[in-house]
Amino acid sequence: MECIVYYSAMKQVGQFASSNQLVNRLHDNVLWSMRSNFVSIPTDCPQRDERLGWTGDISLFAPTADYLYDTSSFLSNWLVDVRSDQKKWGTVPFYTPFIPFAEWSSPQAIAIWGDAAVTVPWTLYMNSGDKQQLASQYALAQAWIDEVRGYLSPDGVWDRKPHYSLGQLGDWLDPTAPPDDPVKAMTQKELVATAFFARSVRLFVKMAQALDRPEEAERYERLAQHIGRGFQHRFVHADGRMTSDTQCAYALAIVFNLLTDQPELQTKAGNRLAALVQASHGQVSTGFAGTPYVLPALTQTGHLQEAYSLFLSDKCPSWLYQVKMGGTTTWERWDSMLPDGSVNPGVMTSFNHYSLGSVAAWMHSTIGGLTATAPGWRTFRVAPQPGGGITQGQTSHETPYGLAAVTWQLRADEFQITVTVPNGTTATVVMPGGTASKTVTAGHYTWSEPAAVSVQ
Repeated sequence: MECIVYYSAMKQVGQFASSNQLVNRLHDNVLWSMRSNFVSIPTDCPQRDERLGWTGDISLFAPTADYLYDTSSFLSNWLVDVRSDQKKWGTVPFYTPFIPFAEWSSPQAIAIWGDAAVTVPWTLYMNSGDKQQLASQYALAQAWIDEVRGYLSPDGVWDRKPHYSLGQLGDWLDPTAPPDDPVKAMTQKELVATAFFARSVRLFVKMAQALDRPEEAERYERLAQHIGRGFQHRFVHADGRMTSDTQCAYALAIVFNLLTDQPELQTKAGNRLAALVQASHGQVSTGFAGTPYVLPALTQTGHLQEAYSLFLSDKCPSWLYQVKMGGTTTWERWDSMLPDGSVNPGVMTSFNHYSLGSVAAWMHSTIGGLTATAPGWRTFRVAPQPGGGITQGQTSHETPYGLAAVTWQLRADEFQITVTVPNGTTATVVMPGGTASKTVTAGHYTWSEPAAVSVQ
């Protein structure tokens, strides 16, 4: 038997490895799911009757995809189709190219899915620094923002919809949702929609600034602030608890910077999120909306131990549960295969979706320790944060300037790190625990210092 792997021609530009072989297998699974779903368009799955360019999946997965492969041409080409569909149907459809399919016969504005009009162009710009490309996608993003602005209530919350709307999908495939009702999530759909739209508007402000459009940047900044105030007023209680007391709600509020104007609320949100993770005994409680952001939210608010406990759990639902059950790609549902080895009875069950593989972005930035801080990687941050018993990590990304790479090793009493900085770039290196940082230009560097964290 001869097996041939088919996917659109893209150069692999990102690598990752660690001392934990289950984690490495998970990362390999992400790569396999990405390859098999990047065939002409970014599909949701390669093996069943859909094989469609679902906008929600790539909206969440784009940062991971563009770190691992050079997807600039591939996704830019697809965005031309998205813009064409937007003009034809009056909104960003659920998938592009759009054809009527089952209950998805009438395109409508849905958070996360439609937000791909903003998040995908911004991701490509952050990795490439290509303003010409960003300018070509500006009208797509602006039309989405202007459309959804009409669905906001006076307080800035997205709780209105077109008359034909099926409604928001929210935290789609929340693990508590029954197999036959994947939209039945714990987190309010209006909360999810408003949070994602607030983030999209803020990213669009950055687009306008990058393209030297100060008047538009100022106008949309006022809109972003209005939505942020509405989000807090509608969904955050005075004591810091959210109306949806869920991992998803707190993760979105933290990572999308919806609480940063009140630091005490940010702190309370981080503490409550950590408490929810502890109460779940490390089991994931998020669906499509919350999953890419729950680990970054814990890390950002100083709860690294809880982040690793969630990431390394192998109990269903979790990332490593899929690996433990023999998965070689990432699954659509956390429990596409049940613990007894049977297949989830839901009609919609796939063993090859890349959406939940968005966790790899956290693996690159937190375990590996590599994050762009300026478009095109002109500046980047090196800040590995060891935990969970992982004692070695390495990651690299081929930037427009050359290879940026990090390799580190943690021994009982010493932390050693090697960093490669390409010509024309500047890196800020932060040692574990944030005890020391240094700014370096092009070169190859190695540092050792007493271990600031435990090997355990």
